[in-house]
Amino acid sequence: MPAVVLVGAQWGDEGKGKATDLLGSRVDYVVKFNGGNNAGHTVVIGDEKYALHLLPSGILSPGVVPVIGNGVVVDIDVLFEELDALIERGVDVSRLLVSSQAHVIAGYHRTLDKVTERFLGKRRIGTTGRGIGPAYADKINRVGIRIADLFDPKILREKVEGSLDQKNHLLVKVYNRRAVEIDETVDELLAHAERLRPMVANTPLVLNQALDAGKNVLFEAGQATMLDIDHGTYPFVTSSSATAGGAVTGSGIGPTRVDSVIGVIKAYTTRVGEGPFPTELFDDMGEYLLKTGGEYGVTTGRARRCGWYDSVIARYAARINGLTDLVVTKLDVLTGLEKVPVCVAYDVDGTRYDEMPDDQSAFHHAKPIYEEMPGWWEDISTARSIEDLPANAQAYLARLEELSGCRISAVGVGPRRDEIIPVHDLIHAR
Repeated sequence: MPAVVLVGAQWGDEGKGKATDLLGSRVDYVVKFNGGNNAGHTVVIGDEKYALHLLPSGILSPGVVPVIGNGVVVDIDVLFEELDALIERGVDVSRLLVSSQAHVIAGYHRTLDKVTERFLGKRRIGTTGRGIGPAYADKINRVGIRIADLFDPKILREKVEGSLDQKNHLLVKVYNRRAVEIDETVDELLAHAERLRPMVANTPLVLNQALDAGKNVLFEAGQATMLDIDHGTYPFVTSSSATAGGAVTGSGIGPTRVDSVIGVIKAYTTRVGEGPFPTELFDDMGEYLLKTGGEYGVTTGRARRCGWYDSVIARYAARINGLTDLVVTKLDVLTGLEKVPVCVAYDVDGTRYDEMPDDQSAFHHAKPIYEEMPGWWEDISTARSIEDLPANAQAYLARLEELSGCRISAVGVGPRRDEIIPVHDLIHAR
């Protein structure tokens, strides 16, 4: 009954979709347990490229039941846009399940997200403007709307009225925007209700019964460890739990059911949005990683900030998530470099930090302490075992494993589905 949690071990965009797809043929359920359509997964199957935002990556694997868990915030319009796009390409989406307890993103959440960011100016967080934060804020403030509410128009209207009572004052008096119409909002939310109804389920019950029956269940995080609301680089974080603990609360299974936790990590580091980034490069090497790695956001199209591998963050992610395995992606992007620096520690005003500083200000001022590894020039895209890699690439991976404190169980050597080196089995029961 392996329950496997898959998380990003940096700031996101590590290639979780590819890792999920790698496991897809061996799992029965793939569950998205946090976030919304504010992040994207790119999965390449043959000559086809699929960009997913709200949907679990498992929707592309035949026979797998994809699940949107209770910890997700759902933009109904986006959900059906993605589903329709996949249907047009011949993908079977009929197995999708959506938690009745997941919260809904309404139009006013998107409006508040955008005007708030503009209002913050230079203190902005760098959100995607998709309404994620305001929807989660409503959830915590207990004025949110759940999927189940869409099937009771009376309750839905009462909840929309309650939610907009304060927000309209804020929009009109602080942000100088027009008030949101209650009837218009209710109509927008009800528009897809009947089409959505067959997909809605008591997903905690479904998932626990699946584990009881010996099924393999994969729990897939949106965003990543360093964007976690509790354990990330606060306040430059997302609004949900993107670490392994979020898989439990965001899907309704108990912590004792989790068998293994896989962390996905790039062979270098990237970040989208604002916030500190110790190994960020502002020179030609940063441009090289951006161009060679195709580092542009799947959801926003924004260029990602690029830097060298940060083993301090890797150790932190291993500890916070209880990682049992690492999947290293995009090793091929480093091909052709004479030297490949690796951050082994930080210098903060003359003090060495081998672990993440607990103080936000210290992390903001952290300077990377690098160790240089020799590079390689050989094409590695056809490698299917560690032994197939150049000696320097093998040495690089061995050093990352040593510094990160977690075994490397797979290595991505190209963007295609089959361009990966399996090292250890990613599905293993305790």
